[in-house]
Amino acid sequence: MNPRVAGAAALAVLALVSTGAAAPASAGPAVTLTVAADGSAQYRTVQAAINAAPANSSARTTITIKAGTYREIVRVPSNRTAITLQGLGSTPAQTVLVFNNSASSSGTFNSASMFVDGRDFAATNLTISNDYAEKPGTEGNQAVALHLNADRAVFRDVRLLGDQDTFLVNEKTRAYMADSYVEGTVDFVFGGGTMVFERTTVHEKRTTGGPITAASTPAARKYGLLFYRCTITGATGDTTQLGRPWRPDGQVLFRESTLTATLKNSQPWIDMSDNSWKKARFFEYRNTGPGATQNSNRPQLPDSLAGDHTPQKYLAGTDGWNPR
Repeated sequence: MNPRVAGAAALAVLALVSTGAAAPASAGPAVTLTVAADGSAQYRTVQAAINAAPANSSARTTITIKAGTYREIVRVPSNRTAITLQGLGSTPAQTVLVFNNSASSSGTFNSASMFVDGRDFAATNLTISNDYAEKPGTEGNQAVALHLNADRAVFRDVRLLGDQDTFLVNEKTRAYMADSYVEGTVDFVFGGGTMVFERTTVHEKRTTGGPITAASTPAARKYGLLFYRCTITGATGDTTQLGRPWRPDGQVLFRESTLTATLKNSQPWIDMSDNSWKKARFFEYRNTGPGATQNSNRPQLPDSLAGDHTPQKYLAGTDGWNPR
């Protein structure tokens, strides 16, 4: 990254439970909208269904998406709240939301295939992808799959696919991802928001390796990115770094995760421009696997602080949110 720069009712109930956000009694009824590219549903595109969802609603709108590939830019604006996108394929790979903008044409922040600003968003059983870098000669370009700038977002059984800068976790974000898959090359989880990844596979796909995270956590924000009981993999051994600080106070913790031999054991944290990783808030805690060795370049979270760095501490905020 450039440092400058069942049925419908059951689905609706599941979505409410998965986000941890119960609609108040005064809310209108939950809504289900359907999408199928072949014209067999209410809408042919995901964006058309989002546009049709009630604005500023505390009742959940569940948008079911028939298996297939949907090549479109998807935007969930801030006035489309409590939206769930539910893929209907048998696996997340069967429902794919994809586009191919890049930083060279749109700027990094505007290159995403999906933009989410509406609070209480949820996604399950689908893939969000930016396939720009799959074209010959475009490898290594910044091309965001998901630009997330929303409070209380939940992702379950989701794949995020990209190259450099796959996933922007922007500063309004408080989010939870579980049982999912994220891949990229350089800084492919980046930004200043707060997010927990749980039981998620994070894959560095470049043969020369690269840093997974580029956190820009504001100094006044206690929590940034937590990888909890995740699995870190890569295309090659002894090449992948855990991260580098996009801004000086970036906060990242890899906790109780499996670090495979892809990790560059001698130096898993690196500098970014004038930002020293040693001054950032980077820690590991009780990780396992061949990539989990310890040395002076691998700060370990003290046991005395472990209770203050749990998934729930990261997610609770001031409202006690608990999507787990």
